[in-house]
Amino acid sequence: MIKIAVFAAEGCEEIEALTVVDILRRAGMETDIISLTENKAVTGSHNIVFGAEKRFDDIDMNDYDAAILPGGMPGTKNLATHTGVCSTVKSFAANGKLLAAICAAPSVLGELGVLEGKKAVCYPGFENHLVGAEVLLNGVFTDGNIITSRGMGTAIDFALAIVEYFSDKTIADELSKAIIYK
Repeated sequence: MIKIAVFAAEGCEEIEALTVVDILRRAGMETDIISLTENKAVTGSHNIVFGAEKRFDDIDMNDYDAAILPGGMPGTKNLATHTGVCSTVKSFAANGKLLAAICAAPSVLGELGVLEGKKAVCYPGFENHLVGAEVLLNGVFTDGNIITSRGMGTAIDFALAIVEYFSDKTIADELSKAIIYK
């Protein structure tokens, strides 16, 4: 079974985190919300408190097939300064595991050098952080093992792109239809 980690940094954009978790679980993918702090309670960028199932310090990222980085502020800054997240991003990139980042979070991938030679998208104003990437304006873009997305309004498309990555377009389209999307 596919196992996915969604990093829930303090100050993350709640919809970008929780929409992805919801869609991936509907697709039958084992998806864990991972807190980056000592607490399993995470406060998002709009002061919405939600619960993570696990704490980063208690897991082995080698058990996961994908790492998802929701954006938001200061969530993106908290991702970028978390040594475990940074080492996971570098390791997953080197080993061809899926990295998916939305909104400002693709900047973390860019600053760590994993977007070199890739095409990527991000929240407007963060383009200069996509170091080495060809920056596009698509809502969501998949380039090999990297999926990036522009923001909260693209969260469902982003989640469906992850479903398609691990299954196929037919399954993603069926899920889209089941949730009355597009």
